[in-house]
Amino acid sequence: MLKRLIGKYLVYKHIFSMSKENNSVTRFKDREHAASLLISKLEKELLDESPKEIAVFGIPRGGVILAYTIYKNKYANYFDIVIPRKMGAPNNKELGIGAIMDKDTVYLNEYVVRALKVHEDYIENEKMAQLREIGRRTLLYRLYPVEYNIKNKAIILVDDGAATGATLLVSARWIKKRKPKKIVISIPVAPNETVELLKNEVDQVVTILIPATSNFTSVAQFYDNFEEITDDKVVKIMKEINRK
Repeated sequence: MLKRLIGKYLVYKHIFSMSKENNSVTRFKDREHAASLLISKLEKELLDESPKEIAVFGIPRGGVILAYTIYKNKYANYFDIVIPRKMGAPNNKELGIGAIMDKDTVYLNEYVVRALKVHEDYIENEKMAQLREIGRRTLLYRLYPVEYNIKNKAIILVDDGAATGATLLVSARWIKKRKPKKIVISIPVAPNETVELLKNEVDQVVTILIPATSNFTSVAQFYDNFEEITDDKVVKIMKEINRK
């Protein structure tokens, strides 16, 4: 009992010291810096959860870097990735009309679909294209495709930021089907409308920066170093995990 109280005191002391830095942050040096700030907030939000009951899931590619940093901090005893894909609009793949995890877990932004008058045939073709890419990445990244360890776990779902939140949303819905104890989305930055959207899907959303939607153009604008993460980098991390 005494050891537990001492442990909580040390955590609160760390949280207090880190909260001063969090309050002054307007940008992140890189993904590792963003992850370190998230860790201090997660310690507070999941204070009563045992690390044995916590699983960290990263979304490739950038989210895997943050998730692995959180995992290496000995905050959880299980690490894995989930692989959603954004569904792009006709003639503008950067504009998302939704996201997909598998054929049974699809999210469509009905407002965008209606505004662009996207045809059903296009949506079905885009679903198939993204499912093929999910299949490719699954074979590449999950070198030993064991069953996901989700049931009755506190899940920390991590990405390096969110614009519309579509891939996080569809990932959370896929995880929910596997009966976790709770889901906490952990992201360094997202516009306020996206944060509110995600709060309706999960138990908690932990974030550092919540700019007004009108001031948000991309996740990258909040990082000094937002280098592209390659497939090779994700594969290297997954090999490290499998060696443990």
